[in-house]
Amino acid sequence: MSRMTGRRKNNPLNLEPRVYANHGAFFYVHKDGRWEKLGTDVQKANERAKLFNESHGCYGTMEYWLDMFIVDCELRVKAGTLAKRTLDDYTKDIEQLKLYFEAPMLPTEIEPNHIQNYLKIGADKKRPVRANREKAALSSCISWLIRTGKVDGLVINPCMRASGIERNKETKRERYVSDAEYSEVFALAPLQVQAMMELTYRTLQRPESDIIYWTIVNLPNRNTKRIIRNVQNKTGKSVDIEISDELDKLITRLVGEIPKIGRPLICTNLGKQYTYDGLSSMLKRAITKANEKRIKKGITEKIAPFGFRDMKGKGATDMWRAGVPIEQIQMLLGHEDKTTTEIYIKQRWREIAASNMVVMSA
Repeated sequence: MSRMTGRRKNNPLNLEPRVYANHGAFFYVHKDGRWEKLGTDVQKANERAKLFNESHGCYGTMEYWLDMFIVDCELRVKAGTLAKRTLDDYTKDIEQLKLYFEAPMLPTEIEPNHIQNYLKIGADKKRPVRANREKAALSSCISWLIRTGKVDGLVINPCMRASGIERNKETKRERYVSDAEYSEVFALAPLQVQAMMELTYRTLQRPESDIIYWTIVNLPNRNTKRIIRNVQNKTGKSVDIEISDELDKLITRLVGEIPKIGRPLICTNLGKQYTYDGLSSMLKRAITKANEKRIKKGITEKIAPFGFRDMKGKGATDMWRAGVPIEQIQMLLGHEDKTTTEIYIKQRWREIAASNMVVMSA
């Protein structure tokens, strides 16, 4: 395929520079002569072309590939192989990364010491956890480049721990929500928040990347038993979870009398997708109401803030306390190692150890 890329005399579709129509689709001609298909939608093709054209000489640099990584992630979201929240996180993360790994730095020039220095800067600026997340986004981008062979000579990911990288220390999540706290907040929360709390607590699946996207497609019948089938976004593992009678009542309320294909189980009154941040804000307001109710009753102790992910921790911990085999809890959580499950649980539950009561002989 060859075509001149000069200025066009006739351009009825108002195509961006270096964009051409061919066999019903649009293509972008890169400066190295490579043709890249942009799809069949002229508006989207022009949007992609603007990104390429406005690279300001950054083509092939790490800054350029970070933008292209987001383009690929958008396609994966449309294909259903990546969670929208993950895309949102990556989109936010690369802005800081582009400032540090700015042009003309190439992917092949990044070394472990650059990564470690980036983490140190993040810690010095009182944002150690955010820097860890941004490093993870960079690692995903570089792994994508290696996997797809887009950058010649790039064969090692400098972000990996094998390169000697040490992440910034993070405070481990130890919040255990008591039964009383759960009940008080649940009673004052709207149905959508109740549903997210209960589904997370009962299934131990990830609220932000799994449960929020569930539709009736996730509710097949298996051997006459109603189940929730979830392909975990993070691990790729498929888990079938039997629906209890109580959970069945909740799901029936969510689905309604006339189930609709594609509509999320937890949705707005118009049947639209909630954002995780939106649901989290609703949970926060329910906690505030519960604390206001406590004050009216003369209870001074407030309910400390918690999120939907804490329902996952509470559910796993309560199962363990009830004697459920650790292997079953591990399967639901999607942990590769049983030790991870044990640590995950015991971070949230610490029993008081009895002191040494042995009477010493005279």
